[in-house]
Formats: sequence, C-alpha cells, structure tokens
Amino acid sequence: MTGLEDFAQGPMTGLKVLDLSRFIAGPYCSMILGDMGADVVKVEKPGLGDPARGYQPKIGDASAYSLVFNRNKRSVALEPRDADDLEILSGLVAKADVLVENFRPGTLEKMGLGPDRLKEINPRLIVARISGFGQDGPWAHLPAFDGIAQALGGLMDLTGDPDGPPTVCGTFVCDYAAGMYATMGILAALRVRDRTGQGQVVDISLLDTAASLLVSAIPEFHALGTRSRRTGNRDRYSAPTNVYRTQDGDWVYIVCGGAEYFPRLLRAMERPELIENPKFATVKDRRDNWDESEALVRSWSEAHTTEHVVGALQSAQVPCGKVATISEVATNPQLRHRGQIAEIEDPRVGTFHVQGVTIQMSGTPLSIRGATPAVGEHNDVVLGEWLGQEETA
Repeated sequence: MTGLEDFAQGPMTGLKVLDLSRFIAGPYCSMILGDMGADVVKVEKPGLGDPARGYQPKIGDASAYSLVFNRNKRSVALEPRDADDLEILSGLVAKADVLVENFRPGTLEKMGLGPDRLKEINPRLIVARISGFGQDGPWAHLPAFDGIAQALGGLMDLTGDPDGPPTVCGTFVCDYAAGMYATMGILAALRVRDRTGQGQVVDISLLDTAASLLVSAIPEFHALGTRSRRTGNRDRYSAPTNVYRTQDGDWVYIVCGGAEYFPRLLRAMERPELIENPKFATVKDRRDNWDESEALVRSWSEAHTTEHVVGALQSAQVPCGKVATISEVATNPQLRHRGQIAEIEDPRVGTFHVQGVTIQMSGTPLSIRGATPAVGEHNDVVLGEWLGQEETA
C-alpha cells in the first residue's frame, strides 16, 4: 500500500516533493503540488509533528487547518538533530525533485542542509524557501506571520472604513498568495531544469507577496505623489460601486464601474430619466457626486427584497452578488457544480468537507487522493519506495 489511492494521472505525477514546511504558506504550496499528482512526503518531528496540527478549530481530535493543508501527502517522522535521522533525510533529499521549507532564514543551514549542501547531495533539486522577509536583506532574520506582512506591506492601510482603524483581511491572504507564488516558481524552475539539468532556489517572501498585491498604489504614489487610502466597500475609481442593504436585511455588492453599467442600473431601478442627468453622465461625474449616486441605489435596494434586487440587476447584466454567509458558500450550487466543496473520508474524523481543487485541467485533472496522514504514518513505505529500505516488523 502506498498510503494514497491510485487516481488518474495528474500533471505532476512522478514528481517527488519533500515537504519540510509548517503552518500555512509552505503546506499550502505542497498541497497544490499534491493535488497536481506529485508524491508529497511531509517530514515532521516525531510526536506532535507540524505545530498546525494543534490549531483550533478541531474536528474530533484533528485540526481543521491540518485537514485542509495536508491532504494528498504522506508523513515521515524524523528528527534532523539525530545523526541517523539526518542521514535518512539526506537520503530522501538525494531522491527528491523539490524541497519546500518555510523556516526562518538560517534554520536549514543550522540543520546542515543549506543550499550548498543540498546542491552537493542533489544538483537537480529545486528548493522552495518561503519566509517572512526573504533569505537576505536587513529584515531577513526577523519572524513574521501573515498579519505582519499585511501590516508592513500596506494591505492593512488600504483595508477598512475610511474613518476606522486599519483592518486585516478576513483570511490569510499573504500566506496563500505566497504559497501560490512558490508553486509558480517551482513549476518555472522545473521547466528550466528540463533544459539545463540543474536545480535552483526559489525564494518567496510574505512581505514581497503583500507588496505585489497593492497593484496601482505603488505607481500612484511615485508618479502622482498621492497616497491610496481606505475606502471601505467603495471602489476607489468608480461610483456607485458599493454594498447595499435590501429590504430583507441582506447586503448586495453592486459593481458599476464601466460606462455601460450605470444606464443598465438605472433601467433596472426603473429610473431611466436619470440617464441624461449631468450629475451622473460620466464615471467622474458620479464620483464627484458620490454620496448622491449611492443614495439613489440605497433607497431602491432598501425598498425591495434581495431576490428582486439581484434578479433585476442580473436581468439587466449589471455585475452584482449577495454577500454570502459561509453557510451559503458551503452550499453554493456553482461551487458544488465545479467540485469546489469536496468530501474527504478520514478514519479519525469520518467524512468532512474541504475546498476542492481550484485548477481545472481537461487532460490531466487534479484530484484529492487521500486525507491528512498521522505523524510518521508512512515511514516504512516511503523509506522503502524512495530508499529501498526494508519495512520494519
């Protein structure tokens, strides 16, 4: 038994990934590779394993974080400070295509497995290193988590109400984006290795990731000398894009940016006479009269049910969406149709639901092949397959 069911061949089938990462960003990267069909071996310390295994909320005795991020992986328990286990780990490095780690810079070197040593062991190895501030620079040695990157990277300064405090995003956006950047870097490095036969280091920083998500704020500051500020749910450059409460007490987000959308919105609201009103003729006019244009939409939405508001806007081809609760997301028919709410069977917790595979491919589809393993569950089978060691009794 390999520890994972034999599903259809994925795009990365045959790729061996050694996952030394913990918490979120690194495990998310290796999860994507696992979804792609790679053989991902998660190396954990004996006993508790990845610290995220202890995170709340718990489903049974298992952390929901661990259940999500460590699917499609096998677990090997090794203690790198033990000479015998370090030798085994070095043997796995020799067989791997990719190594993923998100220690603080210098930790891998202290283990005796810095990039130079890794290259000696396996010149073809691609090493993905995810950290708070990158492997070099004046802040490289400092600890960081997602919220710190959001704060230092400007995302918090742009998020929240104009008169309120800076606000952290509702999810670990820098961790997830860093994991995706690391995956892209790994795939690019594999392409280079196909040509050169040589591996390389992929260096991903949470702070770099946060800055990359600012989009127009950096060029706006340097070219125009202006500072982007919090606008709540308003769009910075168009009106009356915002959230509006309905008669039912729900919120509907309406995007009315392009020139073609406002006339459609007015017709849906049965106010076509306002199309020629000079206060609302252009995007700039509507922004100059921001409060008045939003008041028009607000008075209409508050007088109608959510079903009427959404139905009228969809019929008029105005982009809109009810602000969904998590329970509504979990039962969303479009997400269900796309396989984005998936079921996994786990002997410890039974059936549970997770996000499905995000990347859809027609010829080599991604798949969920197995649940999160127990710490060290696959020591014998992995060491047998990768290193040719005989199973212990």
